[in-house]
Amino acid sequence: MIIKNIEAKIRLASFVAAGSFITSIIVALIVCFFAFKQVTNAGKTIYVFSNGEALKATATDMQTNRPAEYRAVIDQFHSLFFSLTPDDKYIEYQMKKAMYLVDASGVEMYNDLKENGYFNSILSSSSVITLQTDSIFLDVPRKYFRYYGKEKIDRRSSTVTRSLITEGNLVDIKRSDNNSNGVLITNWKTLENKDLENVPKTTF
Repeated sequence: MIIKNIEAKIRLASFVAAGSFITSIIVALIVCFFAFKQVTNAGKTIYVFSNGEALKATATDMQTNRPAEYRAVIDQFHSLFFSLTPDDKYIEYQMKKAMYLVDASGVEMYNDLKENGYFNSILSSSSVITLQTDSIFLDVPRKYFRYYGKEKIDRRSSTVTRSLITEGNLVDIKRSDNNSNGVLITNWKTLENKDLENVPKTTF
C-alpha cells in the first residue's frame, strides 16, 4: 500500500513537472511573440525633433510606397534623357545622371543617338528640348512600364511637338547616392517618337 502511494505521488509529481515545463514553454513563446511584435512596431516609429520638441512619425512599409518610387524613377530618367539644352556640358551631365538609372539598353540608345548626330544637331540648331509626362502605365507584379509623354523642341525656325512612347522593365537594386530609390530600368526601348505638330516661327 505504501509502495502504491509512493508510485502515485511520483506519477503526480512527474505530471505536475511535465505540465509546468510545457506551460513555461508556451508562456515563453507567447512572451517572445509579443516582444517581437513590440520591437517591430517600435521600429516603425520615428521621433523627429523640431525646435526642441519631439514629434512622433510612423514609418511605412517600403513595399507600400514602391509603385510611387517606380513612377518617380521612370519620370526622372525620361526627363534627364530627353530634356536638353544646346550646351554640351549640360547634355553630358544629364546623360551621366540618367545612366545610373538604366541598364545597357539605355547606354546603347545613347550611343546610337550620338553616332547619328542627334546631340550635335541640338547644339547646331540651338534647340531647347523639354519633356512633359502624360502618363505612366505600371504593371507592378510584372515589373513592366509604358511611358507616354510629349517633347517640345524649340528651334530658331520652328517649334515642334513630338509624341514619345517607351517601355521597359524594372529591377530592385541596392539604394545609393546616385540611385536613391534603388530602381534600375531594364530592356528599355522607344515604341514611338513622331512629330505631332510643327509650327514655324515668324521672322522679321
